[in-house]
Amino acid sequence: MRILVFNAGSSSLKFGLFDTGNGAERHLLKAGYDRFRDGGCDLRWSTDDGRGGQGRVPLADLGAAIAAVPGFLAEQGFDWIDAVGHRIAHGGAGFAAPAPLDDTTLPEIEALTPLAPLHNPANLAAVALARATWPEVPQYGVFDTSFHLTNPAFATTYAVPEVWRQAGLRRFGFHGTSHKYVALRAAEVIGQPLDRLQVISCHLGNGASVCAINRGRSMDSSMGLTPLEGLVMGTRSGDVDPGAFGYLSRELGLSIPQIEAALYNDSGLKALTGSPDMRDAEDRAAAGDAAAQLAIEIYAYRARKYIGAYAAAMGGVDAIVFTGGIGENSASMRRRICDGLEFMGVTLDHDRNARVDLADRAAPELQAWGARVRVIVTETAEQLQIAREVAQAMAQPVRVALTVPVAVSARHVHLSQAHVEALFGPGATLTAEFPLRQPGNFGAHQKVTVEGPKGRFENVRVLGPTRGRTQIEVSRTDTFVLGIDAPVRLSGDLDGTPRVRLVGPAGQVETDGLIIAARHIHMHPDDAARWGLTDGQEVEVEVAGTGRGITFAHTVVRIQKDAFTEMHIDTDEANAGGIVAGADGALVGPGLCR
Repeated sequence: MRILVFNAGSSSLKFGLFDTGNGAERHLLKAGYDRFRDGGCDLRWSTDDGRGGQGRVPLADLGAAIAAVPGFLAEQGFDWIDAVGHRIAHGGAGFAAPAPLDDTTLPEIEALTPLAPLHNPANLAAVALARATWPEVPQYGVFDTSFHLTNPAFATTYAVPEVWRQAGLRRFGFHGTSHKYVALRAAEVIGQPLDRLQVISCHLGNGASVCAINRGRSMDSSMGLTPLEGLVMGTRSGDVDPGAFGYLSRELGLSIPQIEAALYNDSGLKALTGSPDMRDAEDRAAAGDAAAQLAIEIYAYRARKYIGAYAAAMGGVDAIVFTGGIGENSASMRRRICDGLEFMGVTLDHDRNARVDLADRAAPELQAWGARVRVIVTETAEQLQIAREVAQAMAQPVRVALTVPVAVSARHVHLSQAHVEALFGPGATLTAEFPLRQPGNFGAHQKVTVEGPKGRFENVRVLGPTRGRTQIEVSRTDTFVLGIDAPVRLSGDLDGTPRVRLVGPAGQVETDGLIIAARHIHMHPDDAARWGLTDGQEVEVEVAGTGRGITFAHTVVRIQKDAFTEMHIDTDEANAGGIVAGADGALVGPGLCR
């Protein structure tokens, strides 16, 4: 399958042609226009058969560059494509996956333009051109914001009046396709599944953001409602006290549109140095320009501050990954950002950092020998990730819905044998009181008290059989009663979980293992094969509830031998949807329909 990918950014146009057929990934063409000034721009291009070139071309702006693409492709001999994938900066809360770009979805995307005024118009201009040029070719959008829709509410919610929040004021995050790709690439380098890692991805370019990727999911990102929040960027300010709007209005007589336009177009490196390009800032700083020197210090400080914050938010970090034009090419900026992070296990090997070679999708490690945190640099390959996701979306067959029973799990405890004996006496074993629907599992006669710094729950049921490690499953509301912040985890994923006290008739134990169980579906292998589902896949499940209904996104399929196919949710989730015992859920989402 031959897929053309457009990545129309705020100051550049990148495009590529990919062949994703037969399980291979060939990058047939890589090209880009950037550095628009004085009626022209730079063009760089290369093909996988060794052709290429670079030079200045008379294209004054992004619109002219987009219009030139069809002719350029024809000149290079690429006269047919199967699909076009477009990077779309803002998809709001409604686009969680790649979506066809048609007369239904495009108005929804256009309505989001005020949230990404530098990006969505350029993205949509590329879509309009592509639809006019290839009217019979499927067009798909892949959204920067989609990856961040897994952010928890405490990371996305602004502390502002409710009517503002109801109007859509919340944090979204951007560069999601880039952050997703580099995190997957880092996991390949490290040799562990991404869902076992805590990664901080630093996309540093004309647009810049840092993302906390906690066990495979975006937990937080430095950009917010719009791509204006966060780091210092080429022409964008990054974090600014919102009180600046009132101050500038009173002191300088500026209107809100004037202030907003300046924060987007005349701030960042451009405001500090006169140029939005870090290369210019580094050249001027080396020549003694004090303003450029300060700009570089501000840029590095802001990035380092976010890295430290996200390491704290995740409770640790396994790898810091640099990407984007600055992250990939500026050894001095990588060093400035990493210097001072030794306290959290980050130490650069300065020789490695100075000799980075990113040819052939390389992702070299830059940390010093023995450093606890890996430091990796790699090209972002957003276009490749977009091509992959478009190919996956097009390959999904339409299936009849799969309906599964929904079980509501109250708080409960799984105990190790050592803790059974500590709580109930030497030689004690769990005794079954009633069977559970999952074969071999039972509700035990034994109960314990779960005690936190604020409150406690008595008579919490122990479920059997024993496990190799104790696990306590509670709802989010329960954590407020206990006074302990617990993470959302799949069963068995207990590293780094908080400690809680368990009290039994024969003693008590302090143990980690307190989690809010991620919603999941236990699935028999035969059902999984029948419906084309894989272990770890995330699906959406619609449950009718008591007339209101609710859709549970990011429900994880867990395929287990002899499992009884059944969805498990906790009491908070059941209450949100008005769900009672005996409810059924219909799997929906990519490749599934009602």
